[in-house]
Amino acid sequence: MIAVALAIAASVAAGGAAERRWGERARAASRAPRRGMLWTALPFVTFFTRARLELTTGVGAGLGLAYVELAVVGTAAYLVATRILALPRPAAGALIVVVVLSNTGYLGVPLNGALLGRDALAPAIAFDTVVAGPMFYVAGFAIGAAFGSGAGDTPRERLRAFLSRNPPLVAVVLALLAPDALAPDVLVDAATVVVYALLPIGFFVLGVNLAAEADEGTLPFPPPFDASVGSALALRLAAAPALMLAFSAVIVRLPDAYLVQAAMPSGINSLVVAHAYGLDLRLTSAAVAWSTAAVVAVALTAAAL
Repeated sequence: MIAVALAIAASVAAGGAAERRWGERARAASRAPRRGMLWTALPFVTFFTRARLELTTGVGAGLGLAYVELAVVGTAAYLVATRILALPRPAAGALIVVVVLSNTGYLGVPLNGALLGRDALAPAIAFDTVVAGPMFYVAGFAIGAAFGSGAGDTPRERLRAFLSRNPPLVAVVLALLAPDALAPDVLVDAATVVVYALLPIGFFVLGVNLAAEADEGTLPFPPPFDASVGSALALRLAAAPALMLAFSAVIVRLPDAYLVQAAMPSGINSLVVAHAYGLDLRLTSAAVAWSTAAVVAVALTAAAL
């Protein structure tokens, strides 16, 4: 857990330092890993992890309840963004995305292992694979296409943007159709390595974004804690795990790993969606930064007790 926290802090700091030192050149350089994540790394990881997934085992009712929980907090985010805060569409979409997309893979899986032991890894991975994955390449991209400023004006244009800018969705469809022979062990293992390599890359891009916004006078580094960011954190870090805890108490006893996964911060993949469709990067970056800092701080304290 300490290693993960240090990797996150170092990556964000490196991205911020690069933007401060090289400015536009650093921002331009950060576009290459963003495109590489979207068009190469994420489809590769998605295909070779989903191709081996057995949907008939290890799923459980709790994973279905996780979708219910995300639907509830996602709807709440929409109502807060549009009815209470009256945010413009790109900001409203960003608020919804950072609430429904969480960091259950890069942070949630190792955190479960550190806090709950090795037995928690299997349900934590199942949650990340069956819930967080589809939420990213289906719900996240759909929200981006519906609310983003760069996704077109008409419903047809937005639908086209959803399909044409969503390589992970294509990868998962191919993975579900492909026989196991097309996913040899060496490539499945390579996909696992790529997953962990994406952690520092994603947070480096976050550091560049935060520092770039600070240069433009709209987002100091560290980012401010305004009403939109506060709403995102309240829904992602409080409402979401509270709902899962209520489900566990009233409906069916859920594995502790599911409860931990429900409390994970906004996912770094939110930035991929925001960049692909033109969502509000200020809100997206701030929510990812603040929620990650909060969860890492709590996790380090819990691990030390």
